[in-house]
Formats: sequence, structure tokens, C-alpha cells
Amino acid sequence: MKTHSTKASEITRDWWLVDADGAVLGRLASEVAQILRGKNKPNFAPHLDGGDHVIIVNASKVVLTGNKLTDKLAHRHSGYPGGLKSVPYSKLMATKPEIAVEKAVRGMLPGNRLGRAMIKKMNVYAGPAHPHAAQRPKPLDLTKVAAPHNPDQAHTVEEVTGG
Repeated sequence: MKTHSTKASEITRDWWLVDADGAVLGRLASEVAQILRGKNKPNFAPHLDGGDHVIIVNASKVVLTGNKLTDKLAHRHSGYPGGLKSVPYSKLMATKPEIAVEKAVRGMLPGNRLGRAMIKKMNVYAGPAHPHAAQRPKPLDLTKVAAPHNPDQAHTVEEVTGG
């Protein structure tokens, strides 16, 4: 018997459409990261970018459980001394929910050039419209894995900000 080693020429890429409406952010991010890495395929190779393209719509309707919406901070640094900027997730989700979803997925990908290539295959949109209809993406059902455990404890942006 011989062990099959996947080559870059053997990789085929599909397009997936993920509706983030009501999905928990971390569970959504872990499923999307698996698809971007290609772990859902039988010919997965950790040294190759064998994943598919992912389109995430309705990012503004993603759910953060517990007190994360009020307590969690999103950090970024300019690279200069004193250049740390912090934004609470309540403000980030109200203004730029695409960045919150992208940060969650990016944190679950490898931190090398392979991970940077994988994140380029993801497109995130705050609303339901996207310009990738020509690729005919397959819908991905996240209700089994990314639904809130207890919907009574899940908070939306409107509840916290009062808007």
C-alpha cells in the first residue's frame, strides 16, 4: 500500500454561503475556519491551502453569549509606542460587524503565510446581499452547531445598546 499525498494541482475549491443570522460567533467561526482550511475534505493536507471559499452574510445579526457584548474588547495596535486601541464589542458590532466576525475566524486559522492565504478566501457582509451570485455558492446549514445553547441568555446588539 502507498500513502497518498495531496498535491496543489489536485485541489478543487467550492463556494459556500453561510447565513450568520442568530448564530453564536465562536461556533460560526470554528465551522468557517474548518472549511477555509479544508478539514471537511477527505484529502486534507496541513501543509496546503486546500480549503473552499466562504461567503458570510448577515454578520450584524451574529450573537455573543454571556456578557461578551459588554465586557469583551477588540484590540488593535499601530506598531508605534502607545498605539494600542481598544473598542468594546457592543460598539464594534453596532458599527462594523464584519470585523468582529473576521477577527474570530482569523484567530482560528494558522498564524503563518498559509493562514493569511486562507483568510483571503472569506468574504463577510453585514447584510443579506452579496456580489458573489455568479459563483453559485452552496448554502451551509449552521443550525445544528452554531445555534445558541440557551437563547434566553444570548444578547443582541439592540438589547445592550437600546437601539
